[in-house]
Amino acid sequence: MNYIIVGLGNPGEEYENTRHNTGRMAVEALAKKIGVEEEWEEDKKIKSDVLKSKFGKNTVLLVKPNTFMNKSGDAVKSLVKSKKAAETLVVVHDDLDLPFVKIKISFNKSAGGHRGVQSVIKAVKTEAFIRMRIGIAPVTPSGKMKKPQGEQAVIDLILGKFKPVEQDAWKKIMKKAADGLESIVVDGRDVATGKINSL
Repeated sequence: MNYIIVGLGNPGEEYENTRHNTGRMAVEALAKKIGVEEEWEEDKKIKSDVLKSKFGKNTVLLVKPNTFMNKSGDAVKSLVKSKKAAETLVVVHDDLDLPFVKIKISFNKSAGGHRGVQSVIKAVKTEAFIRMRIGIAPVTPSGKMKKPQGEQAVIDLILGKFKPVEQDAWKKIMKKAADGLESIVVDGRDVATGKINSL
């Protein structure tokens, strides 16, 4: 089976290591895990950096769009030409409705207000694809989620970088995300969902 794994984010140095680039970082973590992180190539036709690799019998195309978040669909539309093809599309992105350190895999869900996901849904004309949602919402010391209130507070958070105290936890999240993405390809969507969503 051929999988397309797309890590959403914004291009450019100023956005590196920001929360909104979580999807891009997770795809980079997967490339590193399988030892192909040096093999990214720019594909101007689909406005992305891409990398093709084999996972056993499966072929995987890793994609980091060089479009801005709300234009993510521009990078995906020429790769996914049918609803059947969309079933093996995996979109990885940050999620403000999940607490920091939580990861959820879902299938055939709405965008939930995420503009990058909205753009992909519009481009591929279906919601029936796999999503890996990685939580970025702050949590209190007791573990309660504390979402920012107001548009500016949200923008400041998602475009902000991870704090030094979050770095160790962040490395673990990226390892978990890479493991989850590999499991989707090797074990299938349902098995991977059971593994990751129960953690």
